[in-house]
Amino acid sequence: MRDLSKSSSGPSALLLERRLAPRRNTAIEARITFGKTSLNCIIRNVSDTGAKLEVAKVAGIPDVILLHAPGHRPQTCRVVWRALRELGVEYRG
Repeated sequence: MRDLSKSSSGPSALLLERRLAPRRNTAIEARITFGKTSLNCIIRNVSDTGAKLEVAKVAGIPDVILLHAPGHRPQTCRVVWRALRELGVEYRG
């Protein structure tokens, strides 16, 4: 197997961005809702296809949520990854 980290033809293939759309760093206070529950969150980065959200804890947050960002209509999102206090979400139609 070829070691791509030592390729002389450019940056390491292991370090290349794999997202479909570039992300912009933010610190937007927002809310997520699901059912009758509403939680505060901070949108840490955003792109045309999704966002990274910071929450108090991810436990109990379902796979589909509604994101309420100031100045925007509520956006249905699907959770695609979770960490201790962060969620990666993909916008849904």
